[in-house]
Amino acid sequence: MSNSIQDISLLNLSFAFIPTVLVLAILYKWHMNYGNAIYAIVRMLIQLLIIGYLLVFIFNTESAWLVVGILLVMVIASSWIALGVAKKHQGKLFRYALLSIAIGGGINLLIVTQGVLVLDPWYEPRYVIPLAGMIFANAMNTVSLAVERLDAELTNGLPFERARSVAFQAAMIPTINSLFAVGLVSLPGMMTGQILSGVSPLVAVRYQIVVMCMIFSSAGIASAMFLVLSKPSFINKAMGGESF
Repeated sequence: MSNSIQDISLLNLSFAFIPTVLVLAILYKWHMNYGNAIYAIVRMLIQLLIIGYLLVFIFNTESAWLVVGILLVMVIASSWIALGVAKKHQGKLFRYALLSIAIGGGINLLIVTQGVLVLDPWYEPRYVIPLAGMIFANAMNTVSLAVERLDAELTNGLPFERARSVAFQAAMIPTINSLFAVGLVSLPGMMTGQILSGVSPLVAVRYQIVVMCMIFSSAGIASAMFLVLSKPSFINKAMGGESF
């Protein structure tokens, strides 16, 4: 089995945009907001090009402080974005989201990189940064779902403990569904990328098992911690009749 991944020329890459243009044409024909879709595609291209060059620099530098700095940026950004559904109260809830995502994601990142992969050096950027991205992004999405659902249930008059349980269950639905679907409906990105690069499917499966476990646990720990830590803020909001 080949251990090298096939290169994609710019000409061949352009073919990937054919169905994209078709969707844009449908949006235009149906008088929908095609401008926002174009903006999203252009932004995606710019962001990926920038991160591509940035990762090349980071991988070549191999600086522990640089990796730690990137992890801090990831945690801060994901914590702030997670509270986008509660813009009026982002400042009040930010410390809870930050602590929840940092601990929930950090525990999993530490166990995977130092216990499962046993990286040497411990900050190996080719592993730490992609894994941290998956962990913190997933924790961010779960916390965001928990915030929205908890507020909705409290607004509907549920007691906090009951609303917290409903919010936690709802926030975990996407993650649990992904556990059901993996291998049957989907081959996740990391596993697909490894197989395309020539890695044995049996090895790729082991990596994917690690990924699915860390995604499930980081989502559960982060969202549960946030729901517990933010209890005083949500109760005060409910008593004051405020709304996110």
